[in-house]
Amino acid sequence: MRLDGYGLFVDDMGKMIRFYRDVLGFEIREDENTDNVYLLKDGTLFLLYGRKDFEKLTDKRYVYLKGVNAHSEMALYVDTFSEVDIQYANAIANGASSLLEPTTEPWGQRTCFIADPEGNIIEIGSWDKPYEEKDK
Repeated sequence: MRLDGYGLFVDDMGKMIRFYRDVLGFEIREDENTDNVYLLKDGTLFLLYGRKDFEKLTDKRYVYLKGVNAHSEMALYVDTFSEVDIQYANAIANGASSLLEPTTEPWGQRTCFIADPEGNIIEIGSWDKPYEEKDK
């Protein structure tokens, strides 16, 4: 099997589209009143599913956590340490919650953690080199 995509189940589609599109730079073209968002982000399928729509599709009811959802984490990479700080400040100014302010860790990575408006955890990090060179 290969990873094809990553999806989030959302309550307020408009708010989440605005956050991922306007704050994090995802290329979402769908209207804010859409039921589902499907897009490629850096070669990976990214999805936003309306919770009620998914329940209707599967004919099941689900329980959703309130507040910060510590069941998964999405990691975003930027090329420089200063970009970590800039993206963190931008996200906080636009509705994200701070979980860990930008910190340079002992292993050499600068990282921070935020939660999107519905509590999904996102890491923004850098090894202070371009993405293509980060694992070399």
